[in-house]
Amino acid sequence: MAATNSIASAFQKRREFIQAKWSEQLAAASTGSMKGRISAAELNQQSRDFLDVFNPAVQAGKLQDIYAPEWAEVRSFLDDLSQRRVLAGFSSSETATFIFSLKRPLFDVLKEESAADVARYADAVWDATLLLDALGLYTVKIFQKTREEVIGRQQQELLELSTPVVKLWDGILALPMIGTLDSARTQVVMETLLQKIVDTESQIAIIDITGVPTVDTLVAQHLLKTVTALRLMGADCIISGVRPQIAQTIVHLGVDLQGVTTKANLADALALALKRSGITFTKH
Repeated sequence: MAATNSIASAFQKRREFIQAKWSEQLAAASTGSMKGRISAAELNQQSRDFLDVFNPAVQAGKLQDIYAPEWAEVRSFLDDLSQRRVLAGFSSSETATFIFSLKRPLFDVLKEESAADVARYADAVWDATLLLDALGLYTVKIFQKTREEVIGRQQQELLELSTPVVKLWDGILALPMIGTLDSARTQVVMETLLQKIVDTESQIAIIDITGVPTVDTLVAQHLLKTVTALRLMGADCIISGVRPQIAQTIVHLGVDLQGVTTKANLADALALALKRSGITFTKH
């Protein structure tokens, strides 16, 4: 309790001094890899805003549990800080430095406040270390969680961009695929194509796999599921771009494509789709 009182007293009596020294520490740290991404004025404001919520939590006396209700505003502040820094391109260590750089100013004040009592000073420094370490680790945890969410969203967006559905003719859609097909991407293919079928009320979909280097059992099964799903929605599906190597692979894998219309190239697939739609062309 004495150590807790020492920390609370330090912030109550010397908050402005701590804040000023802390801002200096942050400014010094920002001259390296963080330079240009955040200004000294922003750092100063962030440190002031943090102490506005940190000080009441310290005064409440529950330094051992940063998940207690008294620390809710502090956690909320760090959540926002970590999320903003992820989007700004900071690293986790640069983000955690925001908290860890508070140690030196606080320790200096504790030393002055407890100069006559070494044991009290040691206890106060230990409690302050545990508290700031916990807050620093919390900041890193939120930072990593946010970054994983951002990476996940970017991957999803890239998957969607890599599966463009093109309207070739009224009632005829094409989905040209390039690159390796995995379970995640083929799932996006199915969802994207099915939604486009609904939106455009198309009757025929062409999946062109000319740009797909290999087709394994799992990919073939996903393609078959996509064909089945399209049929259930009243649409027909043609798979084009089945090169000799892929045809041999499918045969060796024992994948049954009976009932699935396949063509060697997109032009042949489009010609068949137009024919099925009752559209004919004549040469003049």
